[in-house]
Amino acid sequence: MKQVKVLVLSGNGINCEREMAFACEAAGADQVDIVHVAEILSGRVKLADYHFLNLPGGFCDGDDLGSAKAQANRLRHAPISGSEQSLADQIKAFIADGKLVLGICNGFQMMVKLGLLPAIGGTYGQQSMSLTFNDGGRFEDRWTYLAVDRDSPCVFTKGLERLYFPVRHGEGKLVAQDSATLQMLEDKHLSVLKYAEDDGVTPTMEYPLNPNGSQNAIAGLCDETGRCFGLMPHPEAYLHRTHHPRWTREELPDEGMGLWLFQNAIQTIREEIL
Repeated sequence: MKQVKVLVLSGNGINCEREMAFACEAAGADQVDIVHVAEILSGRVKLADYHFLNLPGGFCDGDDLGSAKAQANRLRHAPISGSEQSLADQIKAFIADGKLVLGICNGFQMMVKLGLLPAIGGTYGQQSMSLTFNDGGRFEDRWTYLAVDRDSPCVFTKGLERLYFPVRHGEGKLVAQDSATLQMLEDKHLSVLKYAEDDGVTPTMEYPLNPNGSQNAIAGLCDETGRCFGLMPHPEAYLHRTHHPRWTREELPDEGMGLWLFQNAIQTIREEIL
């Protein structure tokens, strides 16, 4: 039986790799490797040997040039030893093979700045959106309700309706290059997650339910294949009921909502890729 192999990127200030790796293991992946970006750039580890690429949250390069901007440039321009390709080239080939990519928080910022999301029309590598400072001008650390677009092609949110995850970011406001891009996101149902009222259904621009002022209340995006997905909230921070802020006061299932995204990913790999 073929095994589901997962690569979780680390290095240069990424600091949520262990939580993300544990989420993949708990969701049923057979092999989960935490790999420093230098290992890939050296050619010692090949991305093509895996089925699922995870880009965790953190503070790459101290966010000195803006969240994930330096890391995005590194992946775009730094060559892989013994190859004429950059890591960004390998990621695009990985996507073309129908494999899965998930970026959370800093990882999502990197995907957007690399042009891997939303990549409308398959234009991978062309940046059409960015993430900038929260409207409140400060770091936000709070839990948020999220409405799921059930018509989205996103494989990670298949069958899900309402989610509740924490955010931890200072630059989470998603902005598009123009109104036409925003409209296409809606028309193609690529705005997978939106910050919502307490009902988990009604999108909102009101603070603090929308912690950053993101346009159209967007909290997460996918590409048109549904296999590349990124979000600002942290699903890997809610894998068990004891992670919930009210776990001592509410009756909750043992499985945290965040685990569902990873389970959907592993199931998709087993059914459609292996």
